[in-house]
Amino acid sequence: MLTQIRIQNFKAWEDTGYVDLARLNVLFGANSAGKTSIPQFLRMLRRTVESSDRRRALHLSAELGSFQDVLHKHDLSRALMFELKWRPASPLELRDPAGKLNLSATDLHFAATIMPDAHQQPVLKSFNYTAMGSGKKVRVGMKQSDKPGEYDLVAEGFRAKRQKGRAWKLPAPYHFNGFPDEVIRYFQNTAFVADLTLSLQEQLRSIEYVGPIRQEAKPLYDWAGEDVRHVGAHGEQVVEAILAARDRKYNVAKHKHRTSLNDLVASRLDTLGLTTAFEVRPIAKGRKEYEVRLCTRDGLPNVRLTDVGFGISQVLPVIVECFCAPPRSVVIFEQPEIHLHPRVQANLADVFIEAIGAREDGEPRDVQLIIESHSEHLLRRFQRRVAEELLPQTDAAFYFVNNAAGAARLHPLKLDIFGNIHNWPEEFFGDDMEDVVARMEAEARRSAESQPRPPRVSR
Repeated sequence: MLTQIRIQNFKAWEDTGYVDLARLNVLFGANSAGKTSIPQFLRMLRRTVESSDRRRALHLSAELGSFQDVLHKHDLSRALMFELKWRPASPLELRDPAGKLNLSATDLHFAATIMPDAHQQPVLKSFNYTAMGSGKKVRVGMKQSDKPGEYDLVAEGFRAKRQKGRAWKLPAPYHFNGFPDEVIRYFQNTAFVADLTLSLQEQLRSIEYVGPIRQEAKPLYDWAGEDVRHVGAHGEQVVEAILAARDRKYNVAKHKHRTSLNDLVASRLDTLGLTTAFEVRPIAKGRKEYEVRLCTRDGLPNVRLTDVGFGISQVLPVIVECFCAPPRSVVIFEQPEIHLHPRVQANLADVFIEAIGAREDGEPRDVQLIIESHSEHLLRRFQRRVAEELLPQTDAAFYFVNNAAGAARLHPLKLDIFGNIHNWPEEFFGDDMEDVVARMEAEARRSAESQPRPPRVSR
């Protein structure tokens, strides 16, 4: 699980500061404030570690543009710096052959600095990993030497011992985080660095994303048995994900009844007040074409997904992703409440709470959620559940993002055990009383204007 991030000089962010993450994290803020940039940054890191081009420090998308485009204020003199802290599923055992290093790491930290080169391409200046556990700490990384393309190994908490006859400089790391193979060949006791790199890669590969506009419903869906564990950025694989999970069993809390993903989704759509029946089924025996049939109200016939309101097709991928994403995933949702009635938005908060506590085949799924939202109804329900002790205060983190003078600012919302927010920002969701007061003033003015004027008295 990601436990902390910090980003400097990325798009609207000069510095996010240290952002503590919980199991459920929600970012609120005005349009173009900068909150979307944080999910974009995490997705960029995942895209990079999955790229086959290991020589490139960062892999930007067409959406992000060039490296200059993503630097704060497009200033090429700035360095893009970031830090990540995460907790692996089990302690990472770091050992060296000489026995000088013996650490069971329960928390891991990574930091990197990336600068543009003469061609405005991203070049890694330095990176380091820090492993922590039982009061011990070891740091190891690489930094660019005076000669371009050559790097030095840096270490704290243990001594890296050179192999005899191999006192050469190290080549460039791969991507922004990978030790080159020469680190292990040139030193006698650094084999454990591969475990650090792998742990970060696994954490970043666990990031999944569902965007704000999901694919419209289709009358038929093809599925030939592929193992699909993500609905896709636009929800385009939502039906395939339900079908692929046919042998997976879920329960939303310990000792609760285990059920299939199809039945779990049907139950949650019912709880949201959107449907009373839901099923994904083949159009005929032995066919690979499937249809989604549902009923929106008792007494009405079952119909196709294409025959009901747009909101159901938009929220369906959100519900499915909460439970079909692999255990220990970090799932990012952008505006999951879009096209939903306010009451449904509030009920959706309960689905997210269930998702972070859900179990699969009897084991905790430990899914982490990062949600970007504009919904006051979502926040109010989270506050209520904290007060009702159905959402532990420590499991939730809420942030408000605003933008002043072209720089984004992140404000942690201080939530107490009763769900109260003690540092409510001004105009967080607008002025609640502004429209009420304006309407009353207009009513009084129009009422006064409609009254007949008293007759003039002549003298």
